[in-house]
Amino acid sequence: MKPHNLFNSLQTFDTGAGRKGLFYSLPALEAAGVGPISKLPIGIRIVLESVLRNVDGRKVTERDVRTLANWNAKSPAPEEIPFVVARIVLQDFTGVPLLVDLAAMRSAVARLGKNPRMIEPLVPVDLVVDHSVQVDFYGTAQALQLNLDMEFRRNRERYQFLKWGQQAFDTFKVVPPGIGIIHQVNLEYLAKGVRAFPPPGSQIPPSVYYPDTLVGTDSHTTMINGLGIVGWGVGGIEAEAGMLGQPVYFLTPEVVGVHMTGALREGVTATDAALHVTQMLRKAKVVGKFVEYYGEGAASLPLADRAIIANMAPEYGATMGFFPVDQETVAYMRATGRTEHRCAEFENYYRAQNMFGIPRKGDINYSVDLELNLAEVQPSVAGPRRPQDRIELPALKDTFASLLGKPVAEGGYGKSAAELQQRVQVKSTRPGPGAFDHSYGHVNIAGASESEMRDQHPAPGEAKELPPWAFDDFDAEIGHGSVLIASITSCTNTSNPGVMLAAGLLAKKAVERGLRVNPAVKTSLAPGSRVVSDYLERAGLQSYLNQLGFNLVGYGCATCIGNSGPLAPAVEEAVVKNDLVAASVLSGNRNFEARIHQNIKANFLMSPPLVIAFALAGRVDVDLSREPIGKGRDGRDVFLRDIWPTLAEVNALMHSALSAETFRQLYRDFASQNPKWNEVPSSVGHVYQWDAKSTYIQEPPFFANFSMKPGNIAEIRGARALGIFGDSVTTDHISPAGSIKKTSPAGQYLVANGVAPGDFNSYGSRRGNDRVMTRGTFANVRIKNLMVPGVEGGVTKHQPGGEVMPIYDAAMKYQQAGVPLVILAGAEYGTGSSRDWAAKGTHLLGVRAVIATSFERIHRSNLIGMGVLPCQFKEGVSAQTLKLDGTETFSILGLDDAIKPRQDLTLEIKRASGQTESVPVTLRIDTPIEVDYYRHGGILPFVLRQLVAKA
Repeated sequence: MKPHNLFNSLQTFDTGAGRKGLFYSLPALEAAGVGPISKLPIGIRIVLESVLRNVDGRKVTERDVRTLANWNAKSPAPEEIPFVVARIVLQDFTGVPLLVDLAAMRSAVARLGKNPRMIEPLVPVDLVVDHSVQVDFYGTAQALQLNLDMEFRRNRERYQFLKWGQQAFDTFKVVPPGIGIIHQVNLEYLAKGVRAFPPPGSQIPPSVYYPDTLVGTDSHTTMINGLGIVGWGVGGIEAEAGMLGQPVYFLTPEVVGVHMTGALREGVTATDAALHVTQMLRKAKVVGKFVEYYGEGAASLPLADRAIIANMAPEYGATMGFFPVDQETVAYMRATGRTEHRCAEFENYYRAQNMFGIPRKGDINYSVDLELNLAEVQPSVAGPRRPQDRIELPALKDTFASLLGKPVAEGGYGKSAAELQQRVQVKSTRPGPGAFDHSYGHVNIAGASESEMRDQHPAPGEAKELPPWAFDDFDAEIGHGSVLIASITSCTNTSNPGVMLAAGLLAKKAVERGLRVNPAVKTSLAPGSRVVSDYLERAGLQSYLNQLGFNLVGYGCATCIGNSGPLAPAVEEAVVKNDLVAASVLSGNRNFEARIHQNIKANFLMSPPLVIAFALAGRVDVDLSREPIGKGRDGRDVFLRDIWPTLAEVNALMHSALSAETFRQLYRDFASQNPKWNEVPSSVGHVYQWDAKSTYIQEPPFFANFSMKPGNIAEIRGARALGIFGDSVTTDHISPAGSIKKTSPAGQYLVANGVAPGDFNSYGSRRGNDRVMTRGTFANVRIKNLMVPGVEGGVTKHQPGGEVMPIYDAAMKYQQAGVPLVILAGAEYGTGSSRDWAAKGTHLLGVRAVIATSFERIHRSNLIGMGVLPCQFKEGVSAQTLKLDGTETFSILGLDDAIKPRQDLTLEIKRASGQTESVPVTLRIDTPIEVDYYRHGGILPFVLRQLVAKA
């Protein structure tokens, strides 16, 4: 299609070395009098460029350009922005079900007698396999290979499916296992800065250049904001629509400017800054807003520090945590092996757009201006349950002690004074070949195995399958506050050479003083890129990490997403039997309860060097600013200050250990660097051949009885409550990424299909099978359905009889009786990782509406994408104030084909006594396009009808 020249905005710029390229000039747009663009936040300008470039009079109009060009900082127009992104990134847990849906769409098109290849991603899609590695083996030089072997055995069928997808679709690429974590790979390799279409040198000139932008099916896609690239996390269903030619629609956001001054002090890390920002911005209520960092303090931050802060945008609730492009950005691109020509294009493009450089105070109009003096940031951790609950290092001991004694109803652990001093002796010996039932949270049961192998979360096979060193023989003492998992993990921090080298230096000093880690602590190092291993080896630090047990266990998300693997059986038995409030310490971004390990109740986020420090201390009820970590080989106390590396020591290693050529070498032709991936066979063809016997990949029922005519929007009457939940119900609660309990509906389904409990693998690994995932929806062991007071786990009361049963079983009984269902919930419903199965499972259970006090952004969008109606209680009203207990029936009145975004509806409550009450609720369909999605029964039927009609 020939480029348009609306507002005379199609201009040329110097791409470098005297070459010219076309671009849609925002300065030219301002010169044409369209709007005060030079005062807009940089993130808004990048989105505006996409809107301008993609004007076609249909999906994107001239009016869209004018509206966004006149963005009002204090009162943004309540208009949807049609944002066409340059590319999409996926991780494997969310990417597999997305590929399943694309395959199902191809099957549906084939059944209609049409060409299935009309279903094809229209923008580049990169899937990085990073969510499947688990820390089964640790503390040994063989851990990396053993864990990789286990990963391939468990996930062979999923990987075969991914390889089919790579050959079936032209624009779908896979980064195989063992390479790195999606966001770190994105930062170090996938990101281009600017892109061009047609590609330079093609036979169809001229090339139009535009900013690299993206959405990803993982909340922490925002890490790329540290590189000045606009992108954020969306649900898989939104990503699919983007792949298939739909803009990503979102309401015009407010933009919160964070004016940074000062600089981080000696002894304070970028992790400390990220935790400080997370707490600060959670308090400022930035949910659904863009955050843009500016000022001299922001300019002083190295790019890797910016990336940590940007990575945690989901934790502070923002859509983005954006740092504009400047000289530091280009220097990072150069240092990570991008070509000189690519770097010149990047810088020249942003200079031509007048978007180069970190803005100063007064340059930009922001909706809200916040101040942050980096010099005030203190060494901190966050936890034990939420990333925004920051605790300054000296206060951790007293905070933990207070939480131990505080009643459970007040967020504590409810331990008595006598229990606080409880200590338990643990004697670990290599387990014999006996059979524990560890299909849920422990080791596992002996028996025949499915080809995909064992329960991925958390256990390897039978004890006799493990080598002698899998669980060392040891005697140890543990109690409340004992550190049992210490993991340097997650792209959040392992992308940052500063904190990683600091961890290595701290390990070196600790070893030299004779400090050792308590053998009960499960230690691991799981970086997000092989580059980390290269520079730790070059710097001579990996050997010291190894001596403390922080051996390399894999390149993937691992402990950060709950793939922490099993504890030594004796340790786990002691924790469960004595109800110990044990701790994990990790350099990750999330620490929701039961996420890291089923039986570890207190989880603390911190910098990599602090992870090692707390592993050495062996407990979290300690003030490391004043108390010793332990005793050295000379018998003297060793304090944290004695082994903490200086900034000068870190910087000296940074300059010698990092090499652009290393990045180029390690990101070149990964297939040849991963022979295990090459050994995986795959089918071929444009339409997937579904296997009815598979328990991993099944054709979902989303297109069953598909017709070209959408339905009508109608009122929901006579619904029952499937669940009533409190505040902060996460997507981990709704669609758990954990192990499958043998007695759960999902476990019973697998057993009925010939799968031994030891082979269940995790819910996350089976996201390609709707039969498992629907049964697993609301199955988290920690979820509290207030309809069944005092009981944890995925149960409900089936009404009108009041029989307690699993949520899935009740939902199926209601479906058979033709009874619609609703969910009632508190604040921040759906917070956490972007899990499309939290919405898909809700839909397949028969839930027609979710009524909550408030929603997290991505989950609200995903509910609509699956045809589930989100409604919001008015301020001060909740299921609790209405005294709802699940014996009621509910009707949502005012729904018809003429509904408008955010209009009021009426929730009619009919109590068991016969009394009827009506309360107003807000329809949380926020944009006109979402009305269309809801009318069509979701985004996928909407897109499929469009594509088939067009063909």
